[in-house]
Amino acid sequence: MVRSPFADDPGRASDAFVTLGALAEERGTDSAGLALLGGWPGLGHDGCRVVKGRGRFSGVWRTELLAELDRAPVAMGHTRWATQGSPAEAANASPMLVAGPGPKSAGLVGTHNGDVDARGLRERFALPVPSGTTDSETVFQLLAGRSGPSGVTGVLEALVGRAALAWVDRDQPTQVHLARAALSPLAVAVDSQQNVYWASNPRWFRVVQQYTRVRFVTIVMLREGTYMRVGMERAPGRRDRPQVLAAASFVPTARPADHDDRVWTGFTDADRRQDRATLRHRLTPPNLAPVA
Repeated sequence: MVRSPFADDPGRASDAFVTLGALAEERGTDSAGLALLGGWPGLGHDGCRVVKGRGRFSGVWRTELLAELDRAPVAMGHTRWATQGSPAEAANASPMLVAGPGPKSAGLVGTHNGDVDARGLRERFALPVPSGTTDSETVFQLLAGRSGPSGVTGVLEALVGRAALAWVDRDQPTQVHLARAALSPLAVAVDSQQNVYWASNPRWFRVVQQYTRVRFVTIVMLREGTYMRVGMERAPGRRDRPQVLAAASFVPTARPADHDDRVWTGFTDADRRQDRATLRHRLTPPNLAPVA
């Protein structure tokens, strides 16, 4: 979530965020977590607090975090179905903190749904030794320090497999990068207070409207091969509403085995049909990754 500084009641967006986290349990219950970003006094961790653990989001979430959530300009949540890396290792849970490429970079914090060929990426690119055993860490190591849409989409086009990504460069903590590569769904919504949200299933936003005071004015399912950076510029002396700051398209790549109906777990039949009709990824031959 990217919070609008003009929202009259921060509690509404916070309620929506927690509800989305609970709904996301249908996508995985191996581990869960959240990250609060912004840099207000007393937060610690250089403006980024990450709370995560094994099990369901509802088990990781604690009501004592609510005051910090209400003040956080950006909040990220995640639930994990472990496809690579043991759920018993804390380093494999998300949101994931990944160091930047140099001492002047604060690194990034990110979440990933999907499954990509991490071994192929490590064979093609010189990357630091990972702290865990997930494909997610490999992807974020590649993205750390990338600037501009062309630099980011260059990494995204190198991925082979399913991926929906959200990450924040900690040097710019009021801006969120969102990307949908092959298959793994990603929807974006804006409420009447101009808060911005994202989720794996557009149905969840409709459920949120039933059980909270939030009303969405826009719900969009991102097409495969979409990258955008949303947030606030935060120019000196000015408060900005969240907006799309940059966008680009790319051609994602999937493997034959990535075609699995579980990609649309929890979707309505109508949402599933509509999303499947827009798929446009490349497909690698069996047991063959594309050559850079």
